[in-house]
Amino acid sequence: MSAETPAASGQFTRRRLQFRAWRGQRPFWAGLFIMFGGLPIAYFPYANLRIGHLTLAMATTAGAGSLIIGVLLVVLGISLWFQKHIRVFAGVAAILLALVSIPVSNLGGFLIGFLFALVGGAMAVSWVPGEPPAQEPPADEAGYGGAPEGALPDTTVTGPAEGAAATGEPKDLSGTSPANGANGRHSAG
Repeated sequence: MSAETPAASGQFTRRRLQFRAWRGQRPFWAGLFIMFGGLPIAYFPYANLRIGHLTLAMATTAGAGSLIIGVLLVVLGISLWFQKHIRVFAGVAAILLALVSIPVSNLGGFLIGFLFALVGGAMAVSWVPGEPPAQEPPADEAGYGGAPEGALPDTTVTGPAEGAAATGEPKDLSGTSPANGANGRHSAG
C-alpha cells in the first residue's frame, strides 16, 4: 500500500470520527485524568533514582498501599470509559483515593497523581450525558419561518382577562396577602 492510496486517508478520517463520537458519549477525559493520576501514585514508591553512583530509593512502608491505590485509580479510569453509568461512584471513589494517597504514597505521587486524580474525579462527578439536538420546528403557515420575534406582526388579543383577575381574587401567589388572613406571615404547614 503506497502513501498515495486514497483509501488510507478516508479510513483514517472515518476512524477518527468514530473515536470522536465514542469519546463524546462518555466521560473520556475524566477517565484519562484518573488513570494519569494512578500511575505516579503506584510508581514512585517503587522507583529508584540514580544520581551518579548514588541510588536514592523512595520506598515507603506503605508501598503496597500505594500500589493498591494506583491500580484502583487506573481501574476506575478504564471503567469510566466502558461503563458510563457508574460515573458518580467512580468520581467519588477517585476523589477519596486521591485524598488517601497524600499520607500513604509520597504526598500522592509528589502531588502529581493527587491533582490528576482529584480533577478527574471532579470531572467524572460533574459529567452528564448530552441530549440529542432538537429538531427544528417547521416553518409557520404564514410564511414567517425563522423571523426574529420582534419582526412578526402583533397578534395579541385584548379581551376580558381570565382566571384570578376576572373573578376579583388578588394576584398575590405568595400567600401573604391580608385577604387570606396571613398578615404577612408564611404558614409552615
